[in-house]
Amino acid sequence: MSLSRWSAPVLLTAVLLSALYVVVMVHAAGETLLAGTILVITALAAWVYTSSKAYAYRYLFPGIGAALIFVVFPMVYTMGIGFTNHSSKNLLKFPRATQYLVDETYQVEGSNLQFTLHPDGAEFRARFENPETQAAFVSGPLALKNNAPLELAVEPAEQVKIALGEPVQFRDLIARQAALKALTFVTPDGRKLRMTGLRQFGPVEPLYEPRGDGTLLNKQTGDVLTANFKTGFYETQAGQQVQPGFQVGVGLDNYRRIFTDAAFREPFVRIFVWTVAFSALTVFFAAALGMLLAVLFNWDALKFKGVYRVMLFLPYAVPGFISILVFKGLFNNNFGEINLILEALFGVRPAWFSDPTLAKIMLLIVNVWLGYPYMMVVCMGLIKAIPSDLYEASAVAGAGPLTNFFRITLPLIMKPLTPLLISAFAFNFNNFVLIALLTGGRPDFLDTSVPAGTTDLLVSYTYRIAFQDSGQQFGLAAAISTVIFAMVAVISLVQMRFTKIAREDAR
Repeated sequence: MSLSRWSAPVLLTAVLLSALYVVVMVHAAGETLLAGTILVITALAAWVYTSSKAYAYRYLFPGIGAALIFVVFPMVYTMGIGFTNHSSKNLLKFPRATQYLVDETYQVEGSNLQFTLHPDGAEFRARFENPETQAAFVSGPLALKNNAPLELAVEPAEQVKIALGEPVQFRDLIARQAALKALTFVTPDGRKLRMTGLRQFGPVEPLYEPRGDGTLLNKQTGDVLTANFKTGFYETQAGQQVQPGFQVGVGLDNYRRIFTDAAFREPFVRIFVWTVAFSALTVFFAAALGMLLAVLFNWDALKFKGVYRVMLFLPYAVPGFISILVFKGLFNNNFGEINLILEALFGVRPAWFSDPTLAKIMLLIVNVWLGYPYMMVVCMGLIKAIPSDLYEASAVAGAGPLTNFFRITLPLIMKPLTPLLISAFAFNFNNFVLIALLTGGRPDFLDTSVPAGTTDLLVSYTYRIAFQDSGQQFGLAAAISTVIFAMVAVISLVQMRFTKIAREDAR
């Protein structure tokens, strides 16, 4: 009885301590925002599972916590990046960029020492010898299992009582080159030795010397580096930027670039128009085809309806990425079956992947093929819900199939179908997989200086800016992602409004 009484508090305490340990480790890794998010969730968990007032939330909290970590945090983090100059040239925080420069070294005047690596049981020892004076030094045992930077002292060889074995072979030395490059050996007279060749270590000194005013002095050239918190770089007196850069806040500059910088505005507007057109046309054609097939399957005189339903539903059952790759082969300009058939019948061989218009038509064909089965199944269910009395009364009045469709079927299924159409529009607005697997956004625009293609959607355009551009402008990509999020949020609000209207009409 006492054991069960104490088991819950002990388990809760263990979980909280583990969570606090994770918070400390995440913060130590430099992810302050994530550490703060986990800390807030931990505090909420402690309150929810210990307070009687929050008893009703105990079953909901795991889902809320997961949503905060996997939905809210990435969204807020992405928005935050959109206000910075984060890119491949500005990856580090300011303290880390400063430390990177301070850790840089250069080889000073002095003789290189001959280097050999000797096995010492499961570890190794390094031996250094001055070819001019014959002075030799030996290090302590080295594991050489990671590439972490480390300073180690060496002793004169005559003071080391252990007999060294034969040096390791050249291939073994190459295999441990990365670990050796991370090591700095300090001689008894204070000289620091770093690897300058596979068989050589040389004396080195720090390249930059920190000064009291926050600047860095280049000991080789005498240049003074000053941190520029507008550009995110250390700069010389002449204005030359020194890598690596660091992250700084840029306010709304990334958003201004989207809409004011011609290099980004022109492809953004064109891609936005195509994204809206692609989403709308896909939804229209998929819904139209699915509705047509649903009406046909509702025809009582049609035989083998079950077989037809299964066959026409198969495109939805097959994983989408497989279907896309199959279509990529079918549309191949030279060997695809579609072009072989068109050439045999009409003597034409369309360039599906190089002509912008044909590439867009190909995307619509493939996406409609992937989407119509869902619309067909939904419309079949909605049509089944329509009272048969309406069609019987229409038959008595002498109405034909088209009249039944436009006066009875379509009006009655459109209202409940509208929220689903809006959801499909929002999904296709961000249909990255189709673009990435089928066209990659190509063919590219020829009049833009940024990577942008005629078949790119906003989401794939953002991906190319973030990961395929030579500058890898993460801050700009995050700003575009935020704009896309706002657009999709508006679409979702419209969907919720239509859903509410549909529910009220149903009452």
